[in-house]
Amino acid sequence: MPHRSNTRQRPRRGVRPVAAAAAALAAAATMISTTPPALAGTAGLVAEPAAQASLARAGTDTVRPSKNPVVLRDAPRELKVTYTYQGEERTLDDYLERTGTKGFVVLDGQDVVLERYDGADRDTRFQSWSVAKSFTSAAIGIALRERHIRSIDDPVTRYLPELKGSGFDGVSIRNLLRMSSGIAWNEVRDAPKMQALAERGRPLRNFAARQRNAWKPGSRFEYTSVNSFVLARLITKTTGMPYHRYVQEKIWKPAGMESAAYLGNDGNGDSLGYCCYHATSRDYARFGLLYLRGGKAHGKQVVPASWVRRSTTPSSTNNERYGLHWWLGGPGEQDFMAAGFGGQHIYVSPEHNVVIAKSVVSSERGRVDQEEALTVFRAVAAEVARTRG
Repeated sequence: MPHRSNTRQRPRRGVRPVAAAAAALAAAATMISTTPPALAGTAGLVAEPAAQASLARAGTDTVRPSKNPVVLRDAPRELKVTYTYQGEERTLDDYLERTGTKGFVVLDGQDVVLERYDGADRDTRFQSWSVAKSFTSAAIGIALRERHIRSIDDPVTRYLPELKGSGFDGVSIRNLLRMSSGIAWNEVRDAPKMQALAERGRPLRNFAARQRNAWKPGSRFEYTSVNSFVLARLITKTTGMPYHRYVQEKIWKPAGMESAAYLGNDGNGDSLGYCCYHATSRDYARFGLLYLRGGKAHGKQVVPASWVRRSTTPSSTNNERYGLHWWLGGPGEQDFMAAGFGGQHIYVSPEHNVVIAKSVVSSERGRVDQEEALTVFRAVAAEVARTRG
């Protein structure tokens, strides 16, 4: 992948989320039926730089960077990565090309041992899509530590009475986090509808209040993006601070993010929470590094260590590959990742002390096999460990 410069275009604040996002969500949702069951629902799309012109119409709020960013040292070294998947030996170069990867950052601790861009550069902001859900989880953990939230076993309507009488009435915060809310939801059908409403400037809090219950909360796993919007709304109501400001003050700045980010909103004061962070690959990697270090940055606890452990371990027997808005490596494995449709990932390997941030632009090259992604990331992490020192 060649390293080519790309002119950065910043989305403007305070206008409507893009129609392109709604169309992209529709495409993303179709992936769910063909994704391995344990990883089904990792939908969340990506757009940049080609789609960034339309992003200029997006409803976004600015999240300002840290004045003391975590230093990532350039320490490139040769990594010879091969892996076997479905009986075929493959290479990292082939995988990155085949999946349309536009940004790829590999950290060995704070050392950047591999960094590649294609039609982009270090300043390019990539759309997170569902990777945003893991940031929302971190915000919930911090709000819990600060006692804005008493317990994740509390019903969400204890804090959001606006949802009384809806399908969310009495549903615990825990069941929202582990995608087991009981809401009558089909991600293929309903996620695009929700995004289209945000595009038209309709309040998503009203959309959430119209949702109905279809099954017993906690009884099964059902990937439901509106759960994450409700969690973002919960942050706003319980902390008295808009979600994007809370992320800025409690995560982005103390975690040492180097660049400003832009967070999507519905045009009515509510951040989306389920998608639409626009940030650099290096800052996505810094978020992974934060979790690799048990929630610490600059030696200070940013996300509670107990929350990092809790959110990256199985949250239910309904899906042992899902924590609290994080995807897990599986039984006997320690690794975990945030995942967005099209191949947007933040992968963390505690075993090898490695973080990988993978950014893409679109899903034009087809659906992404999340099991193959996990296989590749493990091969990269093992090679980083092998070549260390």
